[in-house]
This record gives sequence, C-alpha cells and structure tokens, in this order.
Amino acid sequence: MFLVQYAGLNQLPFDPANNNEPLQFTNTTGPLLSESVIENGSESSKKRKRTAIPPADGVRNLNLDSTPMGLPMSDPAAWATAMNNLGMAPMGMTGQPLLPDFDPALGMMTGIPPINPMMPGLGIVPPPIPPDMPAVKEIIHCKTCTLFPPNPNLPPPATRERPPGCKTVFVGGLPENGTEQIITEVFEQCGEIIAIRKSKKNFCHIRFAEEFMVDKALYLSGYRIRLGSSTDKKDTGRLHVDFAQARDDLYEWECKQRMLAREERHRRRMEEERFHPPSPPPVVHYSDHECSIVAEKLKDDSKFSEAVQTLLTWIERGEVNRRTANNFYSMIQSANSHIRRLMNEKAVHEKEMEEAKEKFKVAFSGILVQFEQIVAVYHSASKQKAWDHFTKAQRKNINVWCKQAEEIRNIHNDELMGIRREEEMEMSDDEIEDPAETKETEESALISQVEALKEENDSLRWQLDAYRNEVELLKQEQGKVSREEDTTKEQQLKLLQQALQGVQQHLLKVQDEYKKKETELEKVKEDKLQMEKLLETLREQQEMANEEDKERNTADNQGTESSTSRICASSQEKECPLESTLSSSPVKSEREALLVGIISTFLHVHPFGASIEYICSYLQRLDTKISTTEVEVLMTRLQHTFKQELSGVGASLEKRWKFCGFDGLKMT
Repeated sequence: MFLVQYAGLNQLPFDPANNNEPLQFTNTTGPLLSESVIENGSESSKKRKRTAIPPADGVRNLNLDSTPMGLPMSDPAAWATAMNNLGMAPMGMTGQPLLPDFDPALGMMTGIPPINPMMPGLGIVPPPIPPDMPAVKEIIHCKTCTLFPPNPNLPPPATRERPPGCKTVFVGGLPENGTEQIITEVFEQCGEIIAIRKSKKNFCHIRFAEEFMVDKALYLSGYRIRLGSSTDKKDTGRLHVDFAQARDDLYEWECKQRMLAREERHRRRMEEERFHPPSPPPVVHYSDHECSIVAEKLKDDSKFSEAVQTLLTWIERGEVNRRTANNFYSMIQSANSHIRRLMNEKAVHEKEMEEAKEKFKVAFSGILVQFEQIVAVYHSASKQKAWDHFTKAQRKNINVWCKQAEEIRNIHNDELMGIRREEEMEMSDDEIEDPAETKETEESALISQVEALKEENDSLRWQLDAYRNEVELLKQEQGKVSREEDTTKEQQLKLLQQALQGVQQHLLKVQDEYKKKETELEKVKEDKLQMEKLLETLREQQEMANEEDKERNTADNQGTESSTSRICASSQEKECPLESTLSSSPVKSEREALLVGIISTFLHVHPFGASIEYICSYLQRLDTKISTTEVEVLMTRLQHTFKQELSGVGASLEKRWKFCGFDGLKMT
C-alpha cells in the first residue's frame, strides 16, 4: 500500500475524515476506486494490490484500501489534486485525462506545486523519530527506478566502524543494468555528490561533499531497487550501503584537525595573555625636570613606591656622575626619612595583632568553659540515678556524644596550652631585652646627634669619592698604552708558568710509576724464594717415596714365591672333586642349558622383568614343545640366576621374573 503523509501536500477541498459517502465519478451508482492504481497509461488493465503498512503515531495517511471517501465527480479540480498528491495521472474511468495540461513525464500537473522528495515526511531521511517509536521506512519513487523498504522486523544492516572524516560510502547490491545516472538519481537526494567510482561488478563508491550526507545515504541500506517496472534479475538488486575508507577523506580530516588545533592554541595563548599581569610602565630617562618630579614624589607617602623604583633604575643605569651626585644624594636622603614612618606602622600593626590575640584568648577560654559544662552534663547523666531510666539506644548516643566532646575539649586545651607557652617564651625574651632598652632610651639623644654628624661626613666622603673617580678615569686613559705592554708580558709569564707546572706534574707521575715498579719487583723476588722452598720440599718427598717403593718390591718378591707353591697344591686337590660338582649341578641336560642362556638374554634385555607367559610365548616361537611348567621349574632351580618379584597393587598384582646372574656371581 502506498503511504503518503499530509505534510507538504496540496490542501484538499474536502475533509476525508468526515465524509463517509462512497467515492463515485458522475453518478451515485458508479464503481468504487478501492484497490487498483494505474501506473502507466499503456498498462491501464494491469492492477496490483498493495498491502497496508500501519502508520506511525501522530501521522495522518491517505490509504487507498481504507474506507471509501465520498467525492462527487462534478468537482474535477479536487479529484485531480488528490490523484496528483498520490503520484497518479488524473484520469477518468474511460482512460481520458481529466486535465489537458498534465505532464506525464514529470508525473504532476502544471500549476500544482510538485511533491519535493526532501519535504518533511516525504524525504529520504525522515524527520526525527522519538526513541520509543519504531522507524517506518517508505517506498521511494524515482524517475527511472523504485526503492522498496526492507522488512521492519529484520535487524538493521551491519556496518563497519566509521573512519574519521568519512565522506565516502560503499554501495553494493546494484542491478547489473544499473548506470551512473541511476546511481546519481537515487543518491543525489542525500546531498551533493563529488565523485562516483563505479566498478564492473555490482558495486560503486560515492563521495559526498559533507559528512552528514553519509548518514542520509546509510538510511537506504537494505532497500530493494527495481529499474522501471521490469522484474528481470538484471534490473533488480538489494542495496548495501556502508562506510568506506578514502585517503582524501582522511587527509581533509587531518587538515581540519590541525586547523582546529591551531585555533585552540591561539585561543589559549590569548587567554593566557589576558590573565597575565600588566607590564609595568617604562621608566623615563633621567633629566633635571624628571629628577625634581621624582624628588617630590619621594616626599609623598602614597607615591613613594613608584618613585623609589624609578630612582633604583636610574642608579643601575649609571646616571650618577659628578654633576648629578648632589641631586641623587638628596633623593636618597628623602628615601631614608621613610624608615621611621615604616617602623611606626609596624609598631601599630604589632599592637593590633596583640589585641587580636588577647581577644582570641578570651573567646577561646569561654568556649573551653562551655565544653567543660557539656562534658559535666554527660557525666552526670551517666550516673546510676538517671542512667537506669534511659533506653539502650539513648545510652549509646550519650556515650558517643560524651567521647566526642571529651576529644574536642582535649584538643582545644592543648592549643590553649601551646599559646600560653609561646607567650611565656616571648616574656622571657622581653625580660632579657629590657636592660638594653633602658640603655637605648638614655643614649637616643646622643645617637640622633651622632647620626646627623655621620650624614654630613658621608656627604663629604661621597664628594671626595666622586673626585677620586674622575682622577682615576684620567689616569686610566693615560695608562692604557703601558697596560697593553704589561698584558703581553703577563701572558708570556703565564705560559711559562703553565709549562713549568706541566713538567712538574710529569715528574711526579714518573716518580709514582717508579715506586710502583719497585714494589712489584720486591713481590716477584718473594715469590721466587717461596717457589724454591716448595721445590726443595718436593724433592725430599720424592726421595722418600722412592725408598719406600724399593722396600715394597723386595717384600712382594718373597710373597710370590710362597703363593706359587700353595696354588700348585690346591690345583691338585680341585681336579678330583670336579666330577662330583658336575653330577650335582641344577642343569641336567644340554637342552636346559640352552634354555637358560636364551631366558637370561631375554630378561637381560627386559631389565624391569617379564611374566612367565611372556617368556614362554617368546620361547615357543623357537620350539613349540616347550611348556610353562618346564620353564618355571627350571627357573626356580636356578635361584642365583633368576628371581621372582611381585609388582602392582590389588587387582593389578603380577609376578615378574628378573635376571640376577651378575649378583649371583658376587654372592658365590
């Protein structure tokens, strides 16, 4: 069902909500226009039923499947306006146009304002929708194609992460017969298109002029596109719009960020300069007129600080000379007169500070008295007479309040004691200084006289110093030539002194090296002596060892003679019992001896032992007549060659035979 909102449409000459009469053409018995829509003049017989989409809240819609609206055909202008707003050519039942000035190419009538696709409610990007209300996408009609919205129940199409400064989109799922004109027709309504790069396959890249246009283009992701009225696969497709990463977009975004950073730095610099304190005014150059002005300012208490700064800069610049010395002296003298004023101000402030301290002490002591009273109230309430009448919660609160009050009282007591200690220290210092003050009062008159005399003497001295400086300048100018010669001589002397110092340092280094070598030689001599002593001791030990070897050799020769006689006797005794041992051996035949050799080699290869079944299975490969009982009896007879052990726990208990012939040799 085609959905159109009222916003931006031409006003109908009737109210569809209040008219319940059927919509007829010229008579009241004519057919109703309910479900058929004529899409083209040539295909007037084709009809297509459109399903109704539920409208959003607060939006009034014109629905062709809704209750028929009564509109007599006698008012052709109203009928033409309604059909034009619905995007249909105004025609009668016979197929003839109602108005001759209708332009079928544009799909609108001359003289009637067209429906702008970017008008509120009809544009590609709808007006802002509340977050609770689901977005309803509409069918979008273009000149050469139609866009059908996706299923609203499906999840929104997935997109990649948005690159910074993205102005380019990727558009996939285009029809095979789609051209750049069709792409521009669909996407130019989102904004100004700068470039389109179309691939031979069914996708392209579109670059817009601004970033917000990309958001409008993403709204079309998921729409099905159909070229004209064709249903061929090459004329249909499903659009997929996503962000694309382009170097031009990134470069423009970086340039913009750099520009914003420059603006931010400039703004911060301007703010810092605004908050900087103003620079002091420049100090004027010295002149007689300015000197008189500064001298007057020095006498004024309010302008004293400014005048003193000017006087200081003049002195540092070197404005003092023989001609201006008296003027500077008078200014310095007037600056000195302010010392008494400053001392008097300091004394006044000290008195004010002492009075404030006394007031603070009095108020602080009053506060401590009140704290003591509150603590006494808590203690009296905690006695048994009153304590039994309080509840548990009240007792708990009283205990907490009492502890807090005691802590605060103790802190304030410590502060008061600290203040009193400081006062006692100050009093002790004042007692020490009292005799000096009495002496000062007696001598103050004499000191004032002495100071006046000192000032006169100082002025005379400064005048003499000025004359001396001028004389020295004259002498320096005359003695410049002689000084140049002296400087050359001094330089030569310095070079010679440096050379002598270098020679002395070299001699000291050589002496140190000589001493080190002497110590090394002494150490080498001591090592030689020790080595000689070691060699002598080794020689003595070798001689002793050689003597002992000779003695042992003689003793061994005597023992060998006696042992040979014994061996001959024993061999004669052993020849006769060999026959008896052969007759009593556990191996009774040559076949059993072969079995013993094969079993011993097999078990020697298996150091962890093997079961009797495993051994017999190996032997039966050589001889099938061998039985397990025969092998087991043979191995039990040879206890020094084979031994049986139990391995495993519980149900996995197993008897294993091991080869122990080497151990049997040691035992026998």
